[in-house]
Amino acid sequence: MGEHIFERLARERNITVDEMREIISARIERGWNDPDPVKRAQWERIPCAGEIPTPEELLRYVVEKLEAEGREDLLSWYPNL
Repeated sequence: MGEHIFERLARERNITVDEMREIISARIERGWNDPDPVKRAQWERIPCAGEIPTPEELLRYVVEKLEAEGREDLLSWYPNL
């Protein structure tokens, strides 16, 4: 099986996968707590099992949204999604 998107992103940045997940998680948290209610509402649309989306849940949401909008071409750079 090919490398996971988080592995690729970490390798490209010369950091660990855990560090990459922490960066993504921090970005999710910033968005989730954004003072702009419009931006916050966009983040709150992401389905999640807990209080806040995980990096995997964010990735799944983005991929599904792109597919629903017919924008799979934006995913072609990473064939293992």
